[in-house]
Amino acid sequence: MRTSPNRLVATVFGAVYLLVGLLGFAVTSGVGFAATEGANLIIFEVNPLHNVIHLAIGAALLFAGLRGTAIARSVNATVGAVYLLVGVLGLFLLNSPLNIIALNGADNVLHLASAVLLLGVGLSLDKSPATARA
Repeated sequence: MRTSPNRLVATVFGAVYLLVGLLGFAVTSGVGFAATEGANLIIFEVNPLHNVIHLAIGAALLFAGLRGTAIARSVNATVGAVYLLVGVLGLFLLNSPLNIIALNGADNVLHLASAVLLLGVGLSLDKSPATARA
């Protein structure tokens, strides 16, 4: 893991997102599963569906980071692309009945920042050397 930025990033992000998902359940008691307004976890707004998504993403990243470089690279790029989509869509979903994961401005900033980092690492680092063509 020391020699692979993708494995390190996947493992750290995975652990953090798992922790955030678990902590989210501590503050969302009484919040509807897909409520458009959730409870605050520091400055981020979460509902139980948002927590489940954090747990799933955290588990995928952690598994990939512990498993190997190629899978970590793929999962980082995939999760980064999904977070880019969520970050952009989230800008339009605030105060909307379609905001089923209770996004707020801080969530959007975090999702976009996560997307940039995960995509950057996943698409640029740990590439296999190009094979020579005859």
